[in-house]
Amino acid sequence: MASQCQRSSPAGAAVLLLSLLVLVHYAGAYPLGRRQNLAVFWGRNKDEGSLKETCDTAYYNIVIISFYSVFGHGRYWGDLSGHDLRDVGNDIKHCQSKNILVLLSIGGQGDQYSLPSSQSAADVAYNLFYSVLGGRRADVYRPFGDATVNGIDFFIDNGPADHYDDLANRINKYNQKIRDPIGIMLTATTRCFYPDPRMKKALDTKLFWRIHVRFYDDPRCSYNHAGLAGVMAQWNKWSARYPDGLIFLGLAAANVTGKNDMVAVGDLYRKLLPAVQNTNSYGGVMLWNRYYDSKTNYGRYVTHWA
Repeated sequence: MASQCQRSSPAGAAVLLLSLLVLVHYAGAYPLGRRQNLAVFWGRNKDEGSLKETCDTAYYNIVIISFYSVFGHGRYWGDLSGHDLRDVGNDIKHCQSKNILVLLSIGGQGDQYSLPSSQSAADVAYNLFYSVLGGRRADVYRPFGDATVNGIDFFIDNGPADHYDDLANRINKYNQKIRDPIGIMLTATTRCFYPDPRMKKALDTKLFWRIHVRFYDDPRCSYNHAGLAGVMAQWNKWSARYPDGLIFLGLAAANVTGKNDMVAVGDLYRKLLPAVQNTNSYGGVMLWNRYYDSKTNYGRYVTHWA
């Protein structure tokens, strides 16, 4: 965005100073830098513990609720794998009181979402703003009550790629209706092989604060299958295309049947993390997911080095 130099008035200087103080406060409350960021997906297994318990581990400073998985055709619904929705709103506020960002992820591995038109994108943005973000309307159900998430994560793993750029733009426009100096955060969780065709147009809007790149579920770029060279080949492509964004290293917190994607702690510490941390685009680590991490305690090790 182009900028113009203007002569500052005393009143303008006071407003600028106040704005800077607010931003400093928020930067301290919600770390946005390149180190000590650990994100985790929560909501995929009822045996993973509550959202409150997840935040109380002190491992994570970003928790991503998953998933808002039905949208785009006049229906809007989420799947939290048996978690009691009545508790989630208070848990969101509890996490935020501990300076932990809470995002809602849309999409997932299901097949009940897509955006067939620009109007559909507008409708979904409207529903998100009034159901989980800062808006309030009597005719829109708020599954988390009066709790407000900090932003929306795009985890678009199925269906056509159309209109997710429209959705990002529509959500971003709702920032005009809220007073939060950070605004609505947009993040994306993508496949590791560059580019992710479902998210490319959306990411090219440059509205996304972070990109969580999943270096698992694809032998072409997971560490245990492709080696460090295979990871870095894709990491460097993401870095080159989005140099101003913060890219998170997405890791599996456990090995599941038929896969071998969890990076051994020694390799993570000695090889993989030093390699990605040596790039300007590194923003932290994302773990899939809290249920697996509750079994392996992988996040306890990662948090010391992320």
